[in-house]
Amino acid sequence: MAAARVSMAASRTSNEDLEDYSAYAHMSEGQLLQLAIERSLADANLSPWHNRQLRTRTEAAAPTQQPPFNPNSANPPSEINSQINRDVQDHFFCSDKNMVIAWTRYNGNLQVTVEPVNDMDPFVAAIWKGDAKALQDMIHSKSKILNEPNQDGWIPLHETAYYGHIECLKILLRARPDTINKRTHTSQTPLSLAVSRRHISCVKHLLEQGANPNISNNQWETPLHKACEKPNEEIVELLLRFEACPTKACIQGGTPLHEAVRNKNLEICKLLLQAGAKLSAKNVYGIDALFTAAQCGAVEVLKFLIFKGGNINTQANDDASALFEASKNGHDEVVEILLTKRVDVNKANRTGLLPIHVAAKNGHESIVAMLIPRTNSAKVKCSGISPLHFAAESNMDDVLETLIEAGYDVNAMLSDDWSKMYEDRRSTALYSAVVNRNIEAATMLLEAGADPNLDIFNTLLVAVRKGSMEMVALLVEHGANVNALLPTHPTSFPAALVFCVKDMLMMKYLLANGCDAVSCFNCQYGSNSHPPIKLRQNGQEAIYYLNDEPSENCVQFCEIISTPSASRMVGPIIDTLLDYVGHVKICSRITEHLDNYKDWAHIKEKSVLPCTLMHLCRLKIRQRLGINKLRRIKALPLPGSLIKFLSYE
Repeated sequence: MAAARVSMAASRTSNEDLEDYSAYAHMSEGQLLQLAIERSLADANLSPWHNRQLRTRTEAAAPTQQPPFNPNSANPPSEINSQINRDVQDHFFCSDKNMVIAWTRYNGNLQVTVEPVNDMDPFVAAIWKGDAKALQDMIHSKSKILNEPNQDGWIPLHETAYYGHIECLKILLRARPDTINKRTHTSQTPLSLAVSRRHISCVKHLLEQGANPNISNNQWETPLHKACEKPNEEIVELLLRFEACPTKACIQGGTPLHEAVRNKNLEICKLLLQAGAKLSAKNVYGIDALFTAAQCGAVEVLKFLIFKGGNINTQANDDASALFEASKNGHDEVVEILLTKRVDVNKANRTGLLPIHVAAKNGHESIVAMLIPRTNSAKVKCSGISPLHFAAESNMDDVLETLIEAGYDVNAMLSDDWSKMYEDRRSTALYSAVVNRNIEAATMLLEAGADPNLDIFNTLLVAVRKGSMEMVALLVEHGANVNALLPTHPTSFPAALVFCVKDMLMMKYLLANGCDAVSCFNCQYGSNSHPPIKLRQNGQEAIYYLNDEPSENCVQFCEIISTPSASRMVGPIIDTLLDYVGHVKICSRITEHLDNYKDWAHIKEKSVLPCTLMHLCRLKIRQRLGINKLRRIKALPLPGSLIKFLSYE
C-alpha cells in the first residue's frame, strides 16, 4: 500500500503517469476506494467542475455526518454517491475506465463517490482522462463553447491546467488563445492553477504562449507566490525568466520570499534575491524574511539572509524579535547563529518579556543556558517577572535548575500587574511549584533559599488544601508558617486547619509542628447559644472558604466543624486537639455535638478532667522549645525516649 501511495503521488506531477492506468489494473474496486482514502488531500485548489458533475445526482442530499467509509462493505455505488455534496478534491479512473472514483472532505470527514463515466459530460470526461483525441474531435464538432464559464467561473482551460494534461492544454489554447489569462471567480488563471499543481510542462507552455505571470488571485497571490509556497525551483526559475515580479505582496503582505523562507528552500531564496526581492519587505504583522527564517528554524536560509545584509535585530509589530521567536520555538542552532552575530538579547516584546523568558516557559534549557550570560539582570527585573516563574509554572525542572545555578533570585516577586493576572494573586516561583504539586521543583527552590511565607496566600495553605502530605512536610521543614491566616477571610485559628478537618493525619502533623491548637477553643459565645449557620440560596454552607466574596467577620473553629459536611468528624477532631492543649473550655456548640454520639462520651469527659502532670510538662517543654526547634526536634541532644514523648510518638 505504501508503494501505491508513492505511485499515486507521482502521478500528480507526471503527465505520462496520468494516462497510465496499468498500475491499478490488478486492484478491485474496493482496493481502489481504499487507495483513494489514503491519498493526500492537501491540495487547496479544488476543481468546481468535479462539483458540478457529481452534485447533479446529490443536490437533495443534506450534509450529514457519515461513518468512516469501508471499501469492503456491500454498499452499492449509488449509496456511496449519496454521501457527496461538496467539491471533489481529486479522482482517478478504474482500470476499465468505465468508472471514476472521486473523494472530498466535508467538516473534516472523508467522503467517497463512484461515478459511471457514461453519466458524465463527455467533454469533462475527456479532460479528466487527458484524452486529447476525443477532446479535439469535440472541438471540431463545435459541441462545446470553450469560453463559457460554469457557476464558479471555470472554463475548460482551467480544468486542463489543473490536471496538467499538456496535449489537451495545447488543443484548447490553439482553439481559443484569447482565454489564456481568463480568471475564475477567485481570480485564478490557468497559469496559477498549473503552478499550484506543479505541472511544469503546462506552466512552460502557458508562459511561452503569453500567459501573464503577475495576475493575482483574490488573495493577491501571484503564481510566483504559489511556486514558492509549494516549492518548485524549476517553476520559480521559469516564472522569473518570464518577468514574474518577486516583490508583489499578497493580501497579508507576504511576498514570494516569505513563502520560500518558510519552506526553507535556499535555492529559491537565492533566485528571488537575484531577481530583486527585498529583504526588508514586511507583511501586515511586521515580519520580514529573516524573522521568518528564525521563526521556523531555517538555518541555512538564515545564514544566507544575514550574509545578504538581513537585519538580525528585526522586530515584528508586537516588538518580538527574531531571537525571541527562535527562543520560543526551540531553534537552538538559530539562537546560536544570532548570538554569534551579536544580536541584542535584551530586546523585549510589547509585554516586556525577553527571549530568556519565553525559552524558560517552553522548556528550552539549552537556549536558556546560552542566553543567561548575555541577558541583562536589570532588564529582567524591569519586566516584572523572572524566568524562574515561567519555569516553575510550566514544570520545566531542568530550566529551573539551570536558572538557580546561574544565580537567579529564588525569592523574586511578580510585579502587581503580573500578579493580578492570576486569580490567586501568586507572587513567587515556589507558589507555582506548590500549586503544580511539583516536589522536585519545590525542593530545588527551598534548598536554594526560597522563603515559603512571601505569598499573600501562604504556600502551606495551598499544599494542605491539595492534600499533599509530602509537600506540606517539605514546606514545614523549610520554615513555612503553620499558623498562617487567610488575608481575605479572617479566622480566629490557623487557616491550615480548615483544609484538613477530614484528614486527621495531616492535622496531627501540623499540630505536632506547632500549629496553635488553643485558638481552636477560643469561642466568643462560650457556653451561650450560637447563631445558626447560614446557608446560601442554593443550600450550600456559607463558610468563608466556600464563599466567592471575602468575609468581614472572624470565623471560629466551632463554626467550621459544625457544618453538615464536617460534623461527623467533631469527636475525632476535638480528641486530637485536646492532646495539644492544657485546660480549655469547650463551647456549647461543640458540647452539643459531643452529646449527640454515645461513642464520644469519653472525649467530653477528657475535656473536663484535669490534665495529667506529664501532659502539662510535655506542653511546657514544647512551648519553651518554640516552633523552629519543634521542626528539628529529632535532632536535639535529648534521650530518644524523651524525643518520642515530645513528638507524640
